[in-house]
Amino acid sequence: MALVVLALITGAVHHTAIAQAPPTPRAASTGVRLDSGRFTVVAERQDERMARALLAAAVKQDSFPGLARPRQHVLIAIAPDAQRLRAWVGPYAPEWGAAFAFPDQGKIVMQGGRANSEAGDPLVVLRHELAHLALHEQMGALPPRWFDEGYASVAAREWTREQAFETSLGMVWRTLPTLDQLERGFVGGGMEASWSYAMAHRVVSELETLGGPAGLTNLLGYWKETGSFEKAVRQAYGMTGEGFEKHWRAQTRSRYGALSFVTNVSAAVGLFGLVLVPLFVIRRRRDRRKLDAMRAADARQEEAERQSALQAMLDGVGEPVADGAGSEARHGAN
Repeated sequence: MALVVLALITGAVHHTAIAQAPPTPRAASTGVRLDSGRFTVVAERQDERMARALLAAAVKQDSFPGLARPRQHVLIAIAPDAQRLRAWVGPYAPEWGAAFAFPDQGKIVMQGGRANSEAGDPLVVLRHELAHLALHEQMGALPPRWFDEGYASVAAREWTREQAFETSLGMVWRTLPTLDQLERGFVGGGMEASWSYAMAHRVVSELETLGGPAGLTNLLGYWKETGSFEKAVRQAYGMTGEGFEKHWRAQTRSRYGALSFVTNVSAAVGLFGLVLVPLFVIRRRRDRRKLDAMRAADARQEEAERQSALQAMLDGVGEPVADGAGSEARHGAN
C-alpha cells in the first residue's frame, strides 16, 4: 500500500500551476481505499479505522465559512509513520509539520495513528487542510499566507491557537506586527511560526466577527470580485486596510494583554516561590537552631546562677554558727 500511496502523491510534491485530478489508486493487499462523495482516503490496514473516521467527518462537514460548497475531488493519504510522511512530502517540508495540503493537486498527506501528541487531533488537522483546499478552489492565489493559515485555523475551530496569547510574554512586551510583518513570520523557526499561526488566527477571527451574521462571505466575495484585499475591506467593513490593522491590534491588546500580564506575573511569582520557599525553610531551620542554642545557653546560665546563689546561702549560714561557738567559749572562760 505504501507504494500505491507514494505513486499517488509523488506529483503533489512539485506544485503545478494547473490543478490535476489525482490518479485513480488501486488497493493493495496491505492497504485500503475508501471513497465517499468527493473524497478518497488511502491508508494502510493499521490505519483503516482512522481512515473511516476521517472520511465520515469530511463528508459530514463539507462546507466552509464564507465559501460556496467545494466541488474539487480530494485525495487524503494517511502516512503510517513520520518517516513515510517525510518521504512522500519531500525534504523541504518543515519538521514540525503534521499534515500537508497540495491545493493544485487536490491532495492531503497527514500522519496516521502512530503520530505523537504534537500532531494534534486528526479530525481537526484534516478540517484545517481541507479548508486550505476549499479557499484555494474559490479564491485561487489571491490570499496571502497569513490569511490562508488564519482562515484554515478559524474554519477548523482551532481555539487553542488563541491560548498562545493568554500565556505569551510577547503580549506584554512585543509590538503586534503589521500584516506584512506577519506574512514574513511563517518562514521562521518552530516557535516563531507558532506565534504567527496564532496571530493569523486572531486576524481572520476578527475579520469574521466584523462581518456579523454574514461572517466572511462579503469580504471573500468582494475580494474575488476586485482582486484587492484593501478594496474588499473597504466595501465589506467600511474601513481602510490600515484602519483594520489598528482595529485588530487594539482588540487583541484589550482582550489578551492584561490576561497575559497576569498569567506571566503569576508564573513569575510561582517561580520565585519555588526558589524562595526552600531558602525560607533553610533560614527558619537555621534560626531555630540558633534560638535553641540561645535557650540552652540561658538555661545553663540560670542554672549556674542558682548554684551560685545556693552556695552563697550555705556560706552565709555557716558563719553565725562559728560566732556562737566562740561566744560560748568566751563566756565559759569568764
